[in-house]
Amino acid sequence: MILYGDYHTHTIYSQLNHGKGTILQNATVAAEKGLKQIAITDHGFNHLLFSVKRRLLPQIREEILNAKEVTGVDILLGVESNLISVDGQVDLKESDYDELDIILMGFHKLVKTPTVKDFLQLQAVNMLSSPFRASEKRIARNTSAFLKAIDKYPIDIITHLNFGCPTDTLAVAKLAKQKGVLIELNGSRINFTDEEMQIMASEGVKFIIDSDAHSPKRVGECNRGVNLVYRLGIPANQVVNLDKLPTFTKKRGQF
Repeated sequence: MILYGDYHTHTIYSQLNHGKGTILQNATVAAEKGLKQIAITDHGFNHLLFSVKRRLLPQIREEILNAKEVTGVDILLGVESNLISVDGQVDLKESDYDELDIILMGFHKLVKTPTVKDFLQLQAVNMLSSPFRASEKRIARNTSAFLKAIDKYPIDIITHLNFGCPTDTLAVAKLAKQKGVLIELNGSRINFTDEEMQIMASEGVKFIIDSDAHSPKRVGECNRGVNLVYRLGIPANQVVNLDKLPTFTKKRGQF
């Protein structure tokens, strides 16, 4: 099994030194490791510390074009957007869609929410509650928020599902399959069980293996996901970037 692309990488455009390298550095490492395609997906606009700035998207696009020419690696412009409300709101505007080639979405701490209620019921409860003792109410509320987001937005990839925000994994995965949204196998963390992974696979869910690299040297470092697929015998045709390149068309259901 050969990994063709890495669709979750961060750069210095994720502020406060959260991302360590430039677009060119990420692409150079990708080329050295034999990757054919990567995505630059810095943190979404409502993150209070690490957000990429909307006004810089044209500059990022220019750097991408230069890095593609220098390295020969195809590079997509994306963002790792944030779930910001219990009603499934994500920190994207419709005007962002034309600027982006790929849209990732996940739960992150320290994001600006639209209301105090959203802060209390989504941010505070998930930050302060034990991840090992999630109540049914908390899981149901988190799950509902993810389902509404998947239904409302042209999301391509759900990042690190259940990290810091436990959900009914299968419910999220089933709607993701229906909408053509990919479930990420994250190079830094996988927060569902082998059993959940096997059940999702049996439902026909499509997966994507990413590094979540925050430094250039980590680009393409996806052994955690590759090993999981191999160990559990997940069909390679359900992993969209193994032995092939996915096509992101902004129309769900195209994988």
